[in-house]
Amino acid sequence: SSAASDVYKRQESSRVELNTANQAELEALPGIGPSLAKRIIARREKRAFRRVSQLRQVKGIGAAKYRELKGLVRVE
Repeated sequence: SSAASDVYKRQESSRVELNTANQAELEALPGIGPSLAKRIIARREKRAFRRVSQLRQVKGIGAAKYRELKGLVRVE
Protein backbone atom coordinates (compact mmCIF):
# COMPACT_ATOMS: atom_id res chain seq x y z
CA SER A 1 0.00 0.00 0.00
CA SER A 2 1.17 3.53 -0.66
CA ALA A 3 2.38 5.90 2.03
CA ALA A 4 -0.57 8.20 1.31
CA SER A 5 -3.13 5.46 1.94
CA ASP A 6 -1.33 4.47 5.16
CA VAL A 7 -1.59 8.06 6.40
CA TYR A 8 -5.28 8.14 5.49
CA LYS A 9 -5.95 4.87 7.36
CA ARG A 10 -4.10 6.14 10.42
CA GLN A 11 -6.09 9.39 10.36
CA GLU A 12 -9.36 7.48 9.92
CA SER A 13 -8.63 5.18 12.88
CA SER A 14 -7.68 8.07 15.16
CA ARG A 15 -11.07 9.73 14.63
CA VAL A 16 -13.65 9.48 17.41
CA GLU A 17 -16.17 6.68 16.73
CA LEU A 18 -19.62 8.18 17.25
CA ASN A 19 -21.27 4.88 18.23
CA THR A 20 -18.73 3.85 20.88
CA ALA A 21 -17.14 7.05 22.22
CA ASN A 22 -17.67 7.76 25.91
CA GLN A 23 -18.65 11.12 27.39
CA ALA A 24 -15.04 12.25 27.90
CA GLU A 25 -13.99 11.30 24.35
CA LEU A 26 -16.90 13.28 22.91
CA GLU A 27 -16.14 16.27 25.15
CA ALA A 28 -12.54 16.27 23.86
CA LEU A 29 -13.91 17.32 20.45
CA PRO A 30 -13.97 21.08 19.72
CA GLY A 31 -17.22 22.73 20.70
CA ILE A 32 -18.65 19.65 22.47
CA GLY A 33 -19.46 20.22 26.13
CA PRO A 34 -21.15 17.92 28.65
CA SER A 35 -24.73 18.58 27.52
CA LEU A 36 -24.00 18.14 23.81
CA ALA A 37 -22.02 14.95 24.50
CA LYS A 38 -25.05 13.61 26.42
CA ARG A 39 -27.34 14.44 23.47
CA ILE A 40 -25.03 12.59 21.06
CA ILE A 41 -25.07 9.54 23.37
CA ALA A 42 -28.86 9.74 23.76
CA ARG A 43 -29.28 9.90 19.96
CA ARG A 44 -27.14 6.81 19.36
CA GLU A 45 -28.86 4.85 22.15
CA LYS A 46 -32.15 5.37 20.30
CA ARG A 47 -30.66 4.67 16.88
CA ALA A 48 -27.01 4.00 16.06
CA PHE A 49 -25.32 6.43 13.70
CA ARG A 50 -24.95 4.97 10.21
CA ARG A 51 -23.33 8.05 8.67
CA VAL A 52 -21.32 10.94 10.11
CA SER A 53 -23.82 13.34 8.50
CA GLN A 54 -26.48 12.12 10.96
CA LEU A 55 -24.66 14.16 13.60
CA ARG A 56 -26.62 17.12 12.18
CA GLN A 57 -29.77 15.54 13.68
CA VAL A 58 -28.46 16.22 17.19
CA LYS A 59 -29.86 19.45 18.69
CA GLY A 60 -27.06 21.96 18.99
CA ILE A 61 -25.03 20.78 15.99
CA GLY A 62 -25.59 23.24 13.19
CA ALA A 63 -23.82 23.61 9.86
CA ALA A 64 -20.72 25.38 11.23
CA LYS A 65 -20.19 22.95 14.11
CA TYR A 66 -20.75 19.99 11.78
CA ARG A 67 -18.10 21.30 9.36
CA GLU A 68 -15.69 21.54 12.29
CA LEU A 69 -16.44 18.01 13.52
CA LYS A 70 -16.95 15.92 10.39
CA GLY A 71 -13.24 15.30 9.81
CA LEU A 72 -12.67 14.34 13.45
CA VAL A 73 -15.34 11.65 13.83
CA ARG A 74 -16.24 8.39 12.10
CA VAL A 75 -18.95 5.74 12.04
CA GLU A 76 -18.17 2.04 11.62
